Amino acid sequence: MKLSRVFCLSLFLLFPLAVGLQAAEEKPATQSEETFELSDGKEMNFLLYLPKGYEQQPKWPLVLFLHGAGERGDDLSLVKKHGPPKLIEKGKEFPFIVVSPQCPKGTWWVTEDVVALMKHIMQIHNVDKNRVYITGLSMGGRGTWQVAGAMSGEVAAIAPICGPSDVSVVEKIAHLPIWVFHGAKDPVVKISHSEDMVKLLKEKGNEPKFTIYPEANHDSWTETYDNQQLYEWLLSHKLETDQE
Repeated sequence: MKLSRVFCLSLFLLFPLAVGLQAAEEKPATQSEETFELSDGKEMNFLLYLPKGYEQQPKWPLVLFLHGAGERGDDLSLVKKHGPPKLIEKGKEFPFIVVSPQCPKGTWWVTEDVVALMKHIMQIHNVDKNRVYITGLSMGGRGTWQVAGAMSGEVAAIAPICGPSDVSVVEKIAHLPIWVFHGAKDPVVKISHSEDMVKLLKEKGNEPKFTIYPEANHDSWTETYDNQQLYEWLLSHKLETDQE
C-alpha cells in the first residue's frame, strides 16, 4: 500500500513536468520584432522567424524577404501583409530562418544596409552559409537583384517578383540560380523589366526560370508565395564551396 502511494505521488510530481515539456515541443514558431543598429546610427526594424526546433539543429537555411513600396514605414505589422511573413502569421511553418526588414517611408532599399543586416544575422544565428536565399516583390524585387549583386558569392539562389530591373548587376549574378516572376498585365512595373533582365542573363550564359502569369496585374506575388514549389526550388540549391 505504501509503495502504491509513493508511485502515485511520483507520477503526480512528474505530470506537470511532462505536460510542460510537451507544451514546449508543440509551441508553434513565431516571428519576433527586432531592431538592428546601422553604422550611421540609424536603425533598421525587421521581423525574425526562427523555425520550430531551431535549437536542436546546428545550421538552418536563411531566406531574406524584401517587401514592396506599400509596406514602408515604422510599423512592422505592414510587413506581414504579403509573402512569407503573411504566411507565418497564418500558421505556416518553414524549414528555414526568415528575415524580413522594413524599409523607411519615402525611401527605397539601401543595399548596404540590407547587406549589413544579413551579415549580422549570419554571424549571430545558426545559419547554413551555403544556403542563403533572397526574394522580394515589386520594390523588393529590385532590392533582390541589388542585394544579390552585392552578395553574389554568398547567395545560393534568388527569386525576384515583378521588380524593376537593374542591369548593372547582371554580370555579378550571372552564375546564380534565378527564378523570375511577373504578371503579363502589370501596369505598375511593366513586364519588360523582367524580360530585359532574363534576356541579359541568358546572354551571359545563365538559364533563369521565368514564370509569367498571363492574366495577373501587379500582384504576381500572392500566387508565387503560395506555391510550395518555390521553397522547394530555393532549398534545392546550395553553394559549392564550403563556408564556415
